[in-house]
Amino acid sequence: MPQNEYIERHRKLHGRRLDHEERARKKAAREGHKQSENAQNLRGLRAKLYAKQRHAQKIQMRKAIKQHEERNVKGAPAEKEPTEAIPSYLLDRANPTTAKALSSQIKNKRAEKAARFSVPIPKVRGISEEELFKVVKTGKKTQKKGWKRVVTKPTFVGPDFTRRPVKYERFIRPMGLRYKKANVTHPTLNVTVQLPILGVKKNPSNPLIEVNVSDLGIVTASGKIAWGRYAQITNNPENDGCLNAVLLV
Repeated sequence: MPQNEYIERHRKLHGRRLDHEERARKKAAREGHKQSENAQNLRGLRAKLYAKQRHAQKIQMRKAIKQHEERNVKGAPAEKEPTEAIPSYLLDRANPTTAKALSSQIKNKRAEKAARFSVPIPKVRGISEEELFKVVKTGKKTQKKGWKRVVTKPTFVGPDFTRRPVKYERFIRPMGLRYKKANVTHPTLNVTVQLPILGVKKNPSNPLIEVNVSDLGIVTASGKIAWGRYAQITNNPENDGCLNAVLLV
């Protein structure tokens, strides 16, 4: 953990105060009084900057309130004069514009954007460094030189990977724990295929790998054959001896 994140570390180890939620609620309730006091007592340039900031906040708040009020409002748009003759049964018909349809369309777009990044397993247990690496002491003064680490979990190295000289190699990746292929399941086709791994996405909470899907014949929106796609690991490879994943379509 970086040196300046000691507060987050303390919270993870010992948790928050028992009355933290109550104190946060009271602090939020006092915000209005604090803003009023600042508006009355600030002078000079600080007062101008504070008034400008509050003005922008109030504009945003009024816009949000207006959007909520107009969500279910129907209204007919201003129509242009028709250039052609209109049948009598269409004369009284208006084209209502529903604000609710607009807001639902925005919600659907947001949901689609969020679904693009959703994964089959939303929460995955993180791995600590003590569990992931084992300290190896080498050299003449073994009690001092403990800077080497052996990877104890499954790892991936590219096809053009070459080890550094043993004397300078800090991270040792055992051959038995190296994986080059994964059993990837396509969720819509219900087919499992063994595909070569292209890379690993660096994200400790969601173990994603990039696999070569050119054999599956997946085509992009522009008509080109997709080369690499992300897949989420669904098993514990160190226990099973193989790597299973679900393709993110």
